[in-house]
Amino acid sequence: MLLPAKSEVARQLRHYRAWERSMLASPTDVTVRTTFEDSGYTLCVLMGKRCAREAADAAERYLRTNLVTHAQEQPERLAPSGFKAPSGAA
Repeated sequence: MLLPAKSEVARQLRHYRAWERSMLASPTDVTVRTTFEDSGYTLCVLMGKRCAREAADAAERYLRTNLVTHAQEQPERLAPSGFKAPSGAA
């Protein structure tokens, strides 16, 4: 399984949290909201999640763990047909 660099995850998580605070302070500012949503999308892509909140949680867990622990915490991925993917495949 390929994992993103922890430095990049940390950078994107800081970016997301900063825009989250800005958005909460100015919820009617369209530019702030758009940038916040864009940062959430980036974090989703980076962490392989569909929801920004889940992606932020996953990023925090990833940054607290080592590589082996993180891999053990991930659910088994199924191939598109519903069968278990071969070892080493996503």
